[in-house]
Amino acid sequence: MRYTPHYLMTDPEEVKRLIRENPWATIVSSTAAGLVASHYPVVLEEDAEGISIVSHVGRPDERAHELGAHEVLLIIQGPHGYVSPGWYDNGEFVPTWNHVTAHLWGTPEILDDEENFRVLGELVDHFERRMPEPMSLSIDEQDARHIATGTVGIRVRVTRFDARAKLSQNKSPEVLERILDALEGDGPYASPALAAEMRRVRDAAD
Repeated sequence: MRYTPHYLMTDPEEVKRLIRENPWATIVSSTAAGLVASHYPVVLEEDAEGISIVSHVGRPDERAHELGAHEVLLIIQGPHGYVSPGWYDNGEFVPTWNHVTAHLWGTPEILDDEENFRVLGELVDHFERRMPEPMSLSIDEQDARHIATGTVGIRVRVTRFDARAKLSQNKSPEVLERILDALEGDGPYASPALAAEMRRVRDAAD
């Protein structure tokens, strides 16, 4: 990402929060055949030291990515959206795009079949717990284990990250409030999630 010191996110806990709230990752590998990118849900390992993510890929993505043979890049994208200069009301005319993004690097560890099945179960449970009648792989473990053979589990222990929270921190309080009003309104670029992230960062800085 472009080096923008004012927007750097350096706190690992903030990166963990971003992963928890936006558990959909882009996995990018530089392979012998060229660049490969895939998209999968991820779960943060809460009890791990540092930042550790578990997920799975569908076969044959593990071969396409050459998983385990080299470092991969994982991209986590949080709330983002267009910011019109028309909201500034101060004569500025250049728009921008606010976003919260993290790039994370690590070499995937391939999980054995039992741990892969456990992680798959945890992944399903993680997302199903919000449902009124949660589903689970335990409903039919035999069939679930058969389906699991089409996946490869991975763990990525993050060795370094580069993260940004570009949320109009360079604007005056008055302009920032107008941006928030627009994002929380009903206009063409409304984005309540982005507004909430901006308010959270602003309030933390006060």
